[in-house]
Amino acid sequence: MAKPSGFMDQVLTSHATERYRIGISLIFLAIVGLVVTQIGGDMTGKPLLVAAAVIAGYMAINIGANDVANNVGPAVGSGAISLFAAVILAAVFEAAGAIVAGGDVVSTIKGGIIAPENLDDVNTFVWLMTAALLAGALWLNIATWMGAPVSTTHSIVGGVLGAGIAAGGWGIADWSVMAKIAASWVISPALGGLIAAFFLYAIKKTILYQEDLVASARRFVPWLVAIMAWAFGTYLMIKGVKKVIAVDFLGATLVGLAVAAVVFLLVRIRVGRRAATMENNTDGVNALFVWPLIFAAGLLSFAHGANDVANAIGPLAAINDALAASSIVSDASIPLWVMMVGALGLSVGLLLFGPRVIKVVGSEITELDKTRAFCVALSAALTVILASQLGLPVSSTHIAIGGVFGVGFLREYLKRSYASQIHTMLERHDEEDRARLQPFLDDFRNATVEEMEALLKEARKHKQDIPLSKKERKRLKKIYREELVKRSHLIRIAAAWVITVPVSAILAAILYFTIRGLMV
Repeated sequence: MAKPSGFMDQVLTSHATERYRIGISLIFLAIVGLVVTQIGGDMTGKPLLVAAAVIAGYMAINIGANDVANNVGPAVGSGAISLFAAVILAAVFEAAGAIVAGGDVVSTIKGGIIAPENLDDVNTFVWLMTAALLAGALWLNIATWMGAPVSTTHSIVGGVLGAGIAAGGWGIADWSVMAKIAASWVISPALGGLIAAFFLYAIKKTILYQEDLVASARRFVPWLVAIMAWAFGTYLMIKGVKKVIAVDFLGATLVGLAVAAVVFLLVRIRVGRRAATMENNTDGVNALFVWPLIFAAGLLSFAHGANDVANAIGPLAAINDALAASSIVSDASIPLWVMMVGALGLSVGLLLFGPRVIKVVGSEITELDKTRAFCVALSAALTVILASQLGLPVSSTHIAIGGVFGVGFLREYLKRSYASQIHTMLERHDEEDRARLQPFLDDFRNATVEEMEALLKEARKHKQDIPLSKKERKRLKKIYREELVKRSHLIRIAAAWVITVPVSAILAAILYFTIRGLMV
């Protein structure tokens, strides 16, 4: 895909344009308020509905700004697609997922964390949901400003929990559900990281560490992309279109297998054609993963829009139904205007503010090339499938970020392993040879990939001066300079994950008491 000029990328990320992006988002929220004013008619509590709609639009903007980065960040960081093209692609697929597969009915209490029957009246319920929505949105806004990708589901869960306790006491909460959510802080990134690291190691062993990369790529790349096709086919049936087409896991798996079979044949033909002109190096292999990464970004965005739009519109739909029926409902219908607030808000937030977190995910945690980004995307789909079948609570955000950290830590392990190999090489030579080898290996360790290749050619020509065996030269070919995982990002993101629910809960409790004080 031809990348757009860098001008649009600069517009999306420049501090000079931030005031305009904030202005556009405020215009969007004003339009939401005006439209709902006309739609609400003579409904009792219409001002509350208008305020809730604006807050829901604000929440949707923040979901788009923060959460969508996990879907497109690896593709952008690896260079498979430009930042501008990625935000356009994701914005379209997010909105499509929300509108096409977002569903007609949504649970009013996300995850069943509180029992609404314990509340006194409808007004208390409306104030609770409004406070939860605003608290979740505020925390997401803060997290985005810090460049920390967090779970939007956990943000709204924390908001509902905090406002619920403020409204109905500690007994209103289902603490067993909260324990599962807390478990996901560990389960999600651990699973995502392990699966991503496994596939990256498999790619290195079967393709990148082979003498003939072209032949290895012809054998294994079609299978790898077919596995991704199966994963995404199954993932979309389970999570993406479950509200449009209800299928069990076996049916979803069969759909995934059918998609995988078609993709395998197409990719095998494409790789076979590319083999004639493909470079026998890592760049040549990386080029084969460009289109799979682009499709993965689009499909992940579609599934995200279908699922996580409920975090913005669920409370709004609940407020709308409660005010219309003057009663608390467990499942709320979703009018088209409510769905549009969520769908458009996701896209607006992604376009205006998403690039900040996209850069963190794609390039600031660890260096991602296309094979690494492919492993992160594949891990995201496989982990959700595995967790859903095992009944494990997981967060798609934590899975994706765990995948990025997983490939980064694998690189660190391999680098340490290579350093050990260099040390072992020195030990196997006598003192005179070690004296001649040490400067060469020091230079090699600090060289770029291109410089390493030149050094090895030089060593082959001057065997007397650089006493390396053929086997040792082959081993050194596997060694390349690594950009390691940035610990500051690891600490900041992990801390943001841990405090998401408590901070959202505290904010929501404060906001609930504030709203009740203003309304009573």
